Amino acid sequence: MVTFDGQRTPGFKLFLAILVAGALTIPLFSVWLLVYDRQSQEQEATSSITAGWGGPQVMAGPLLVIPYRANATETVAQNGQSVTRTTEVTKELTLAPEAVELSTDLRPEVRKRSIYEAVVYDAAVSGRARFAVPPDLARSGVDPAQMDLGRAELRFGLSDPRGLGANPRVAAGGHALRMLPGGGSSGGRGFFAWVDATGLSGQPLVVDFAYDFRGNAALSLAPQAGDTRWTVKSSWSSPSFGGDFLPATRTVGDKGFEAAYRVGNLALGRSLVSTGDPGSSNLVDKVPPPNASNTGAGPQSSDAVQTASISLIQPVDLYSQVNRATKYGFLFIGFTFLALLMFDVIGGVRVSTVEYLLMGAALVLFFVLLLAFAEVIGFTAAYIVASAAIAGLNTAYSAAVLGSWRRASFIGALLVGLYAVLYILLSLEAYSLLIGSLLLFAALAGVMYATRRIDWGAKREAAAAA
Repeated sequence: MVTFDGQRTPGFKLFLAILVAGALTIPLFSVWLLVYDRQSQEQEATSSITAGWGGPQVMAGPLLVIPYRANATETVAQNGQSVTRTTEVTKELTLAPEAVELSTDLRPEVRKRSIYEAVVYDAAVSGRARFAVPPDLARSGVDPAQMDLGRAELRFGLSDPRGLGANPRVAAGGHALRMLPGGGSSGGRGFFAWVDATGLSGQPLVVDFAYDFRGNAALSLAPQAGDTRWTVKSSWSSPSFGGDFLPATRTVGDKGFEAAYRVGNLALGRSLVSTGDPGSSNLVDKVPPPNASNTGAGPQSSDAVQTASISLIQPVDLYSQVNRATKYGFLFIGFTFLALLMFDVIGGVRVSTVEYLLMGAALVLFFVLLLAFAEVIGFTAAYIVASAAIAGLNTAYSAAVLGSWRRASFIGALLVGLYAVLYILLSLEAYSLLIGSLLLFAALAGVMYATRRIDWGAKREAAAAA
């Protein structure tokens, strides 16, 4: 729309600015896809770095599994009649320890490949467990006389046995045991040992154990004892405590962290005694990986296994920060175009559509530079370099467009202020919405005040001329 003298109306200039800003959403969305693609590549690179080392580990046990004989009754149809048959089957009695104390020394290491890095660790576990046959065992439907105590198994679960160190040291009643691969004679993940538990009916069986394993990113424990006490110490300064149980005490500092857990079987909602078919006690197979654990709402079914989880997180996730920064791209484009429009409408400086487009393209390029530099020198340094480059470029270009370095300095100051505010928004995640909304309110109020006398459609000017 133009006026009678061939000049564009302020309303038409606003429409063109909005149109150009809308067109810039396409490259801005492409930048967001680029961030997502680089993040996917980073995850693939991390998996490649940690391949063969051991995944996020979940450890369980020890459990004492005792085979016993039981009668199974079934009804079958034979010659048109129902016949009841009783057969003798072998089942497993699983005893969780009355009490278990274990400590874990977590030694993290950052491994790099090109510009990517991953956190791996060596874990040294040591502890003691005490097993006892409950006096009310008959309530579980098990006849003590039918138990084969000489063929008992002591089972330890580990979600990724590839990371298991050589020669785990396990002793029952002071006698060293020979460890075998698998979560038990019926299979599973972990290691186990045959143990003679004939003395268990008279006195508790004390088991001492120590073993090492490797993993990456996270470590979880699936507590099963009547009283589980787990202490973890590490030199990693940025742990994240999750899972179904949080530590009773914890200290986190620049030199590392130390956490102490205490979990009872009443909190687990599980009995210390369970019976089932062979293989049913391999609980580690039912534990979800730490990054897919529940969000604290409790297990979703009776078969779900509860865990205490510790993740060794990176202090700064640069891809998530760049992703969040990209979402504020519209704010940069909008404020910069608004300043140019004010110079055009109020200051009388003609700004063409191409000039809007070029300055907007520079603003979009900021996020590409931020991503590229952040992968090499870190987020904060990359933010300073990218913002200084784009603010300087747009200031110099606007000096030529607006015909004045004084006017261009306003554009430069605006961009510097926007970049500073954006960095604050990214740092103060909890208050980002509040700060952003107040900033938009102040900007809208300023624009409404500055343009209160503008004749957007040039109708008053045309009426006066008539």
